[in-house]
Amino acid sequence: MAYYIAPRFLDTLAVHITKNYLKLPEVKIPLIMGVHGRKGEGKTFQCELVYERMGVEVVPISGGELESPDAGDPARLIRLRYREAAELVRVRGKMAVLMINDIDAGAGRFDALTQYTVNTQLVNNTLMNIADNPTNVQLPGSYDETEIQRVPIIVTGNDLSTLYAPLIRDGRMEKFYWEPDRSDRIGIVGGIFAPDGLSSQDVTMLVDTFPHQAIDFFGAVRAQIYNEQIRHFIDAVGIENVSRSVVNTLTPPTFRKPDFTLSHLIEVGYRLVGEQRRVDDSHLANEYNRVLQTGHAAAGTGPFYRAYPAANGSPAVSSPEYRAADDDSAACPLPAVQNSTFNVQTISALPAEVGDQINTLLAQGYHLALEHVDQRRFRTNAWQSGPALPSQNAAMAAATLERCLEDYAQHYVRLLGIDPKTKQRVVERIIHRPVG
Repeated sequence: MAYYIAPRFLDTLAVHITKNYLKLPEVKIPLIMGVHGRKGEGKTFQCELVYERMGVEVVPISGGELESPDAGDPARLIRLRYREAAELVRVRGKMAVLMINDIDAGAGRFDALTQYTVNTQLVNNTLMNIADNPTNVQLPGSYDETEIQRVPIIVTGNDLSTLYAPLIRDGRMEKFYWEPDRSDRIGIVGGIFAPDGLSSQDVTMLVDTFPHQAIDFFGAVRAQIYNEQIRHFIDAVGIENVSRSVVNTLTPPTFRKPDFTLSHLIEVGYRLVGEQRRVDDSHLANEYNRVLQTGHAAAGTGPFYRAYPAANGSPAVSSPEYRAADDDSAACPLPAVQNSTFNVQTISALPAEVGDQINTLLAQGYHLALEHVDQRRFRTNAWQSGPALPSQNAAMAAATLERCLEDYAQHYVRLLGIDPKTKQRVVERIIHRPVG
C-alpha cells in the first residue's frame, strides 16, 4: 500500500538527517529534531514513512523507557541505543537514526505536581551531552577514545515546552511543528482508504465533513466499518464458539468487503464524534477530584455527599455549594470561605508546627500538596506525588492532610508549598515518618 507522505514532512526530515551525515565547514548542526503537534496527527507514522523512503535504519526508544526503579538505567539505555545506531551505520553502510517516541510523556514536566526524579534529570543531561559531543558517547564506567559515527536523533511529542529548556534550545534541537493542512489531510486519508476504492471526491467530502478531527479519527472510522462484519460472524458461529473459530484454526474466517460508501462512512464518523462528546461532557474525574479537594460536596446539590469530621468529634468541616461551569475550558475556582483561620486545637492529630506551616503558606497565597514514599524508596529519594490539599480553607486542608496521614501511615510524607504563578516549590518539609 502506497501511503501519502506530506511534502513538508519529507523535506524537513530528509534535510535534517542528511546534513547530520555531512561535514559542512564551520556550521553548527543541531543533532536532535523535535517533531511536535496535536495528538493523533500521524507524527510517528510519517517519520516511519520517511525512513522507509530514504532507506534509513531506525533504533527506537519509547517514552515509557525513560523511567526506571533503578536510577541511571534510562540514561544508560540512551547511550547504548545511540552506540547501537552508530554501529549499524558502520556495519551496514546505511544511514541510521535514534528515534525517541513521546519524549514529553517520559521526560516532560506538565505541572508543579509532576514527579521529577533523578532519572528525569539524567535523561535530560544525557541527551544534552550527546547533542554537544555526538561522536564521543561513552557508557558509564568505561572510556574509549575511538570516535563513533554521528547519528541524528528524532524525538516526537505533543508538547516540547514541558521538556528541560536547555535541551530544546536552538543549536541542540531543531523544532518542527506538524499540523497537516487540508491538502495533506486529503492525501493521508486517501492513502488510508486506498484499498477500499474510495474516489478522490469522496475522500475530499469525508475530510471536509470532519475538518477538526485528527488523522487517526479516519483510521478509526475505517476500523469501525469492519465491526458490522465481525458482529455478523459472532452471530453466525455463536458467541460460545468464537474462541475455537479464531484461535489455532486451520480455516480462519474470511469477510466480504464492507460497505465503504461515503454516506456510511459519514454515519459512522458522526457516531464516533458523539462518543467523543460524551467523554468530554461527563468529566466524572472533576467531580471525584472536587470531593477530595473540598472535603465534600454540599448536601443536596449533587449525586454525592461526603463529610470529614474533625478528630476531636466536633462537627464536620462544611463547604459552600460548588457548581461546575458549563464551559470547562475556563477554570472555575472554588468560592472563598470567609473563616479560613486554622485552629490547631481542633485537629489533635496534627502537630502544632504543621498547623502553623499550613496557615502561613495559605496566608501567603501558596498552594499545598503532598508527596509520599515507602521506606525502601526513601533511600533513593524516589518520592511519589500525593493529592493536592484545598487551598481555600486551612481547616479543610488540615482535615484532608489528617486523612492522608492515616492512608500513608507506613510512608514518609512531606508537605509542599507551591507558588501558583511560577509553579515552583517554595517549601519541602517532611511531616511524618513511619514508626520504626
